[in-house]
Amino acid sequence: MNEISILTLRGAELEPWLEHVAGLRIRVFRDFPYLYDGTLEYEANYLRTYVETDTAVCVLALDGDRVVGASTGLALSAETAEFRRPFEQAGIDTAAIFYCAESVLLPEYRGSGVYSSFFRERESHASGLGMRSCVFCAVQRPEDHPLRPADYQSLDPVWRHFGYSPRPDLVTRFNWKDIDQAEASDKPMQFYLKSL
Repeated sequence: MNEISILTLRGAELEPWLEHVAGLRIRVFRDFPYLYDGTLEYEANYLRTYVETDTAVCVLALDGDRVVGASTGLALSAETAEFRRPFEQAGIDTAAIFYCAESVLLPEYRGSGVYSSFFRERESHASGLGMRSCVFCAVQRPEDHPLRPADYQSLDPVWRHFGYSPRPDLVTRFNWKDIDQAEASDKPMQFYLKSL
């Protein structure tokens, strides 16, 4: 393992890296709690949003020229209705909120400080845009889920360490196909918020 380098990309700068990020998302999100049965076609379409949105950022973790981690974000106002809806229903203005969409990192690189770089770079980008807070959301799975590993540990303490507070009052639902299911289904996604 080489020293990990961090590359922060904005908008169209992500274009040459799309296939790498798509493959990484499919690989990492297959694991619990997401259990995501993704396709490169869907991922390529999903990631176009970051290329085409001027508030978007993508932070890459590179081991040499290999992408081993990626973290994305954009203005919440540029996100889909599913992600904006809980805030709009609560009367919260989305104009000054930055959405930290996801962070994916291969298991062998976890615990090396990359995750903190992901948060630092996205929050710095959000501050530069004049945003007042950052949010992200995480899937909520039951404690007795049949595919929950015996040694699974929630990232909730890590997110709190970075200053994000869970908001049980802000929950959305998002649809995808689990690896053990024949059809896609809605999952509850709870938001975490941090003031900048």
